[in-house]
Amino acid sequence: MKLENRTYDELKIGDTAALKRIAREDDFLIFANASGNHNPLHIAAYDGDGDGIDEAIAPSLWVGSLISSVLGNVLPGPGTLYRSQTFDFVGHAEAGDELEISVEVLEKLDDDGVRLATTVTRLADGAVIVRGEAVVQAPVKKLTFDALDVPGLVVQRHHHFEKLLERVKSLPTLVTAVVAPEEPNSLGGALLAGERQVITPVLIGAIDKIRAAADTLGRSLDGIEIIDEPDHARAAHLAVDLVADGRAGALMKGHLHTDDLLHAALRKDRGLRAGRRFTHVFVMDVPGLSHPVLVSDAAVNIQPDLKTKVDIVQNAIDVAISIGIEQPKVGVLSAVETVNPDMPSSIDGALLSKMAERGQITGGLVDGPLAMDNAMDLGAARTKGIRSPVAGMAEVLIVPNIDAGNMLAKQLAVVSHAEGAGLVLGASVPIILTSRADDDMARLASCAVAALHYARTAQPDTFKKAAE
Repeated sequence: MKLENRTYDELKIGDTAALKRIAREDDFLIFANASGNHNPLHIAAYDGDGDGIDEAIAPSLWVGSLISSVLGNVLPGPGTLYRSQTFDFVGHAEAGDELEISVEVLEKLDDDGVRLATTVTRLADGAVIVRGEAVVQAPVKKLTFDALDVPGLVVQRHHHFEKLLERVKSLPTLVTAVVAPEEPNSLGGALLAGERQVITPVLIGAIDKIRAAADTLGRSLDGIEIIDEPDHARAAHLAVDLVADGRAGALMKGHLHTDDLLHAALRKDRGLRAGRRFTHVFVMDVPGLSHPVLVSDAAVNIQPDLKTKVDIVQNAIDVAISIGIEQPKVGVLSAVETVNPDMPSSIDGALLSKMAERGQITGGLVDGPLAMDNAMDLGAARTKGIRSPVAGMAEVLIVPNIDAGNMLAKQLAVVSHAEGAGLVLGASVPIILTSRADDDMARLASCAVAALHYARTAQPDTFKKAAE
């Protein structure tokens, strides 16, 4: 976009200019952070006016601020300074409305001043929603600029997890055996998921510690089944017993070692083995990306061989389908995108890709080896001459080993502000694996992913209705 101003001498009475803008809820959130106005009326997740409709109404001053985009970019353009602005807010915009912002020169004043009529119109019905007048100091020197390199902003919203939580509302609550929820974070996540009717928690652990954690949170345990077992290993076995007896459809890790939970799940007698290796999947909601990203395996298999990677890929594809990705695109990561005999991860990537072609891995498109850039960025893939249905568009990332997976997942969480839902797959039921550092959204999303995966695999008719 080229910016060229109109100097004071060039301006004439009756000159006009206009720009169009679509109002987005992300704009309102940026405005809320910049202004400090956190009125829930402007956020669709809340019914800010009590009318029973969760609409996002544009902040009036955000709409008014759009006038400056015409004044500063077009008429008079670069070099313009505000002196005053009046507003008459005669209507309101909502997220999704297309707006036209227009200005007209009314009068040329002394000292390079210009008075302009300012209007914002909703294009759908032609309604004027803001009118007023601006007085500006017009530029006196002719200025032209190429497109300015203004840093972009990414709103830390997690649209994908919010959609998962919406889908879960139509499913029956998933009875979940929560093992050792003996401190506030692990207990709070289970209780919150229970309150949101994602799961029905059954708490197994030291009852005095569970009650103390509830007191710390200021939460009630009324109506929640609690099984008193202070020994973590025995508590894990009791949780597996609930699944074996058909009383629970998922396990959830509380404040105990992951090894204790998985050891019980892997027991030979009435355990949860289902024919595949247990593998871990992170479902990541990365702000700014148009789709969730699945990372596997970042928590269970330390240095997986090819046979284990087949299960890692298949489990990741299965859970991706469960959360609504119809044909997951799987990128098998290496440091390079060509096969290097000295680099085992590149060989595994090529073999997994070929195995998928031959039907040994089903349900998704698999390509590898791919470096991280050409797995996720279409421009990087095209630059390297890689053309495939996966390159540059991967939704599932298969890492070489646990080190790479753990680093990638934590980089997405810490640097890219992603939320991560964690599950162990390959068992007869989902195993919800959360971290003490996880916040409420990560815990809720982990439960939601488990509920969707359980419904698709154990209750396909119910899952189909929810998907519709």
